[in-house]
Amino acid sequence: MAERPVDFPSRDGIKLEGLLEEGGKKGFLILLHPHPLYGGEMRNHVLKVLKKVASEEGYSTLRFNFRGVGRSEGSYGEGIKEQDDLKGALDFLTSLGAKGPFIVAGYSFGSMIASKVAPEDDRIEGVVLVSPPLSMDDFSSFRQYRRPKLIIAGDRDFVCPIKELERFYSELPEPKMLKVIEGCDHFYSRGMHVAVSGPLREFLQKYFSQDAPLRSPAPGSFGFPSPSP
Repeated sequence: MAERPVDFPSRDGIKLEGLLEEGGKKGFLILLHPHPLYGGEMRNHVLKVLKKVASEEGYSTLRFNFRGVGRSEGSYGEGIKEQDDLKGALDFLTSLGAKGPFIVAGYSFGSMIASKVAPEDDRIEGVVLVSPPLSMDDFSSFRQYRRPKLIIAGDRDFVCPIKELERFYSELPEPKMLKVIEGCDHFYSRGMHVAVSGPLREFLQKYFSQDAPLRSPAPGSFGFPSPSP
């Protein structure tokens, strides 16, 4: 089923533009784009790959432009008002009668927004953080998030350094998965964006397929080992 253009309000009434694909029976993947001030928008190449995988796995999808991007009203909200945008997207899907689980996947700036909203909104049942900018923002609230989570990053990412990523991942509660992409930078240059497809597919199958038990992945199966109890 093809995507269709939609408009919906942010929590504070700002009108946002999005692309909605319905028909998937397993739940919804909500996709959040990179930084609005540096060219981030909903048609980003990484988000396109994530959307394609979600559709292939039987999920409906919603990707949208944060305020001030494309046809979305308003202006850049410094990472604070954009949290209202994500909440508005969840409100919109709920108003349509959409069935969960609702899984939020954010890339860079989008991962920061996802990490702040997920711990306080029970509707979000899983989170995917792609290249979280750990060197530029505070992700401390996400350390309390106890639902399934996947982190994807490149080993050449200057805003998500490996040492910081290792420490951050070790502090996260289970269930969790991590994929470090060799030779990949923050922008997924040289066609590296396709490498996000495998980890997302495994994450969805492991934690959200009908028969999948909610369990932790084997230690060390996705990059760094899980910390000892």
